[in-house]
Amino acid sequence: MSLDITRAEPHPHEARQRLEHTRSSRLAQLQALKETGQSPDDYLLSEQKTAMERTLKEIEEAFARIENGTYGTCLGCAKPIPAERLEILPYTRFCVACQRRAT
Repeated sequence: MSLDITRAEPHPHEARQRLEHTRSSRLAQLQALKETGQSPDDYLLSEQKTAMERTLKEIEEAFARIENGTYGTCLGCAKPIPAERLEILPYTRFCVACQRRAT
């Protein structure tokens, strides 16, 4: 099943709500990681924190794309990112095809 089937463009208000929910969830996860009491030298803990911080940065960049009117447009091919993909990963910058090429 492909996620590149395009529906209507995302409404900025809905996109903001999804991003705010995702940001809140990631901040809670990051706080929980910080409260584990494990050594800061713990490699796995460090990697998890780095991944959460990277995701939070991507979420902030998605908020900026909403503000400048480019949210929902793939940074790779400039085509609309399918609404289904944005529902699952609201901070994504790429459509599925371009994401596959980027990784």
